[in-house]
Amino acid sequence: MADQAPATDSAEGEFIATGSNAGRKFPPKGEPQITGINRIGLWSLYIKECRRFLKVQTQTVWAPAVTTLLFLVIFTVALGRGGREIMGVNFGTFVAPGLIMMGMMQNAFANSSFSLLSGKLQGTIIDLLMPPLSEAELMIGIVMAAITRAVLVGGAVGLAMVLYPDVNMHVAHSWAVVWFGLMGATMLSIFGLLASIWAEKFDHNAAITNFIVAPLSLLSGTFYVISNLSPFFQAVSKANPFFYMISGFRYGFLGQSDIGNDNAHVVGAAIGVGVLNLVLGFITYRVLKSGWKIKS
Repeated sequence: MADQAPATDSAEGEFIATGSNAGRKFPPKGEPQITGINRIGLWSLYIKECRRFLKVQTQTVWAPAVTTLLFLVIFTVALGRGGREIMGVNFGTFVAPGLIMMGMMQNAFANSSFSLLSGKLQGTIIDLLMPPLSEAELMIGIVMAAITRAVLVGGAVGLAMVLYPDVNMHVAHSWAVVWFGLMGATMLSIFGLLASIWAEKFDHNAAITNFIVAPLSLLSGTFYVISNLSPFFQAVSKANPFFYMISGFRYGFLGQSDIGNDNAHVVGAAIGVGVLNLVLGFITYRVLKSGWKIKS
């Protein structure tokens, strides 16, 4: 019987000693075989996350749209009487873009904050950690799915606004609608992922929603212009990142904004929210990389 080379376990790799694959060299243990971006894995994670919320789309897409539309009905009836105008348009037209943006951000947060938290509580987080996905790919997949839900909710709310009487949804600056819409959804998606890493039970997640996300979105100029506030509260509003998302998004429809007196202020705000998302994304990536409250 022919001599067979013994199996080796060196840094250069491992050989099979017997069988039809004798002499075949395996890569060193622990060496990743997928280099670059794992496109198939990333796409699979994205589709999985999208299917998760689309299975209950009545709750995740249409219900938020109806809730946001009720805000429009209530506030236009309560505050829009007598032909009240803000920024040269009727109250309904003024408040509609803010409501769309608010609905998009809140649902982006809700989607991404559920992914890891549900896995931790149900013991299925291993399904996210075991596949050959890097921390960046894991974050991108979850965030992109949350942005997709936000866009679907925004589209549903926008359609309802178009059909609502006396609301004009004419787009003045399409770039601002797209940019601030995506940046707002991205910011809350990343923040939701970071919250799900920190949270240990659903009560923690609900606390962030009720005491941080909801107040910041409602007190960000959705229903009013900040020029009506005292100087102190104007400064507080300008420290709220939600204010720039909602005001910039409204600028895309109305061509006016309470961010500043000219277009340069809006462009500056657009750059600022982009930088903010990069910083928040880097922080979330480092937290995922450390394995804090996930792998330990």
